[in-house]
Amino acid sequence: MTESPVCLADPHLRYPAQPPPEGPREVVILGSTGSIGTQAVDVILRNPGLFTVTGLSAGGERVDLLAEQAHRLGVRTVAVAREDRAPALREALRARFGAGEPVPGVLAGPDAAAHLAASPCHTVLNGITGSIGLAPTLAALEAGRVLALANKESLIVGGPLVTGLAKPGQIVPVDSEHSALFQALLGGTRAEVAKLIVTASGGPFRGRTRAELAGVTPRDALAHPTWDMGPVITINSATLVNKGLEVIEAHLLYGIPFDRIEVVVHPQSYVHSMVEFTDGSTLAQASPPDMRMPIALGLGWPERVPAAAAPVDWSRAHTWEFLPLDTDAFPSVPLARKVGSLGGTAPAVFNAANEECVDAFLAGLLPFTGIVDTVAQVVEEQGTAGSGTSLTLPDVLEAEAGARRRARELAGTAGRANQEMTA
Repeated sequence: MTESPVCLADPHLRYPAQPPPEGPREVVILGSTGSIGTQAVDVILRNPGLFTVTGLSAGGERVDLLAEQAHRLGVRTVAVAREDRAPALREALRARFGAGEPVPGVLAGPDAAAHLAASPCHTVLNGITGSIGLAPTLAALEAGRVLALANKESLIVGGPLVTGLAKPGQIVPVDSEHSALFQALLGGTRAEVAKLIVTASGGPFRGRTRAELAGVTPRDALAHPTWDMGPVITINSATLVNKGLEVIEAHLLYGIPFDRIEVVVHPQSYVHSMVEFTDGSTLAQASPPDMRMPIALGLGWPERVPAAAAPVDWSRAHTWEFLPLDTDAFPSVPLARKVGSLGGTAPAVFNAANEECVDAFLAGLLPFTGIVDTVAQVVEEQGTAGSGTSLTLPDVLEAEAGARRRARELAGTAGRANQEMTA
């Protein structure tokens, strides 16, 4: 994977893709019933004069919440990925909307979110979890929308597909770390950047050795000390796979080589990332751990949304630590660097295998340390295909499918072996 030719998330381009409208900004929220989506809805409801939501999408598990959001926001269209949930969604919408109120149209199926992402609006917030967010990301970029990107997997697995479509500055990152880098990069030109420093909370197992991690249970791993996130992201934070994905994402967003992207453990999660410049100066972005701030910045850029989240209380004493990453206990970050350097379909293999291994761990088939070990084995076996402009969407989908099959095979073997040992 070569250095990105442009800075996809360029904060110096104050008016990316299209200028902000005179009135409220029209927004589409993908993944509206998830963690990012519900917080985005909260930001928008508290700023009714700034945003108008034209569409919402979700997987289909929480149709009552989706219908409630649609009613409160007055959207035109809602979408669900599961076609079998469309009747329940229509019923929930009819129950929410009163006589004389226009009921939103319903899109259903695996392509529904992508259709919604290409619909007329100014900004698309992609808050979908997992690589299923790739098609909507591509659709939003191709349609010329500003993409507020919380779905890191679509950039990582899509790689050149995304970088080939995105115009400079068209993507505004929503991940707290990449939003922090985005803001700190305003302090200098790209040529003056010496290093990107991505902070990690260290998860619930910071300070434990690899041997001490072997007995970690799903309940232990789901208890994140700082952030309230979905189960997949929470487990990824515990293994630090999430941080490995963020290193790849930072490389693709900002065009900085992997050897100039560092991970530092910061347990308090107030400093969300830093940029070191060539003169020795380091700029950090700090705020309490609240995703509403980077979500609001993604929705409102290049303007800041007033009172999006509470600031640091400087009347209180604070102690902030910065510690080196223990790559022996948490080998996911060096593995991600290797995967990112391989390029092609390797990031898709890495991400897909990890998603399957997380499911296997939660089902009791894999030990905690077996998640990254199994992912590394799948990456080693599957190799890489396609690179640069030769990478196609079928390449990515085929690589993902193969990685998922192999990860399930390995997890199943490990699970049977574990059952035999405990029998």
